[in-house]
Amino acid sequence: FFFSCSVLRFYYILLIACLQFVSFLLAAMFSLGLVLLLLLIIILVGSNGSSLAFIPLLDGGKMMPTLYDGWFNEQIVKQARTAVSKAISSGKINMEVNFPPVPNVEEVRFGTPLNQRFGKTTVGQDLQVVGGYKPGSELSRDLIAYSNVYWAKKLASSFGGKPVGLLTAERVNFSLCKNIGAISRTGFVLSDQARKAGRNGEAIIAINPGGEETWTRIVAAHSSPNAPFVVLNNAYSTSYDLGNTKGFEEVYYLKRISKGWVFRSFPGKWQAYIERPDGTCELLKEFATKPSLRDAASLVREESFKRYAIFNDRWSQGFGGRL
Repeated sequence: FFFSCSVLRFYYILLIACLQFVSFLLAAMFSLGLVLLLLLIIILVGSNGSSLAFIPLLDGGKMMPTLYDGWFNEQIVKQARTAVSKAISSGKINMEVNFPPVPNVEEVRFGTPLNQRFGKTTVGQDLQVVGGYKPGSELSRDLIAYSNVYWAKKLASSFGGKPVGLLTAERVNFSLCKNIGAISRTGFVLSDQARKAGRNGEAIIAINPGGEETWTRIVAAHSSPNAPFVVLNNAYSTSYDLGNTKGFEEVYYLKRISKGWVFRSFPGKWQAYIERPDGTCELLKEFATKPSLRDAASLVREESFKRYAIFNDRWSQGFGGRL
């Protein structure tokens, strides 16, 4: 009897030990699961400017933004912020930031599903535009203009806490935008009111101010000495080339060319990409200095023809059509 009780006691202790070990394993697995879940959330959501050391999430990565997720998941925001901040730290004062303000610029008047989604879920909600995005609304009629205000709002945190003035040459009713974030004032390029409202040390974001021949005059009218000045998404070039010829550093630049794209994020190199028939992009070449539009476009177009002949046309169904 004594022996049987000892055996039972031994198995009881062994059972308790096994249960405690299993409980420890489950707790460890649960903790590991929480850590993995946290990492997954960070990967999906991004760091939004925090000091987490996930560099691709923090700065959006070194390659051109993903078509067209980069417009919706803040990849462009992170890349452009990082580029502007690095340029300012390097002593740059006058800068150019230029990329398509909506996913499908050429089709903006036709209201593609991507543009509609961008207007409704991104621009309209973030700026809290009165009336939202719907047929006939100001936001739907002037989507590019309000999209540029959205991008300027996102860039405003790049200037180290300086007050940020936002000026535009486009048709925008600022009173409809109920949330403009860190932007301290708004106005219109070269207007008397905008000139008088300037503040010393204020950073300026000028949306689509016009031909680059006027940029230095706009800087003189609105900027204070050694204060950052960013030309954002100028709609056309009078030099018919990449970037500008007036010494404004192209700190963040994304331009569609024939069969592909040109991309640059300061202080990185200029890059030429081919856009494949499935809509993905591949880096073809990096340039130590800014290439000419002719050279970059010829490189990408010739490679596209070698690989795909006529079957890489984003417009035509059956020939690589994607729109």
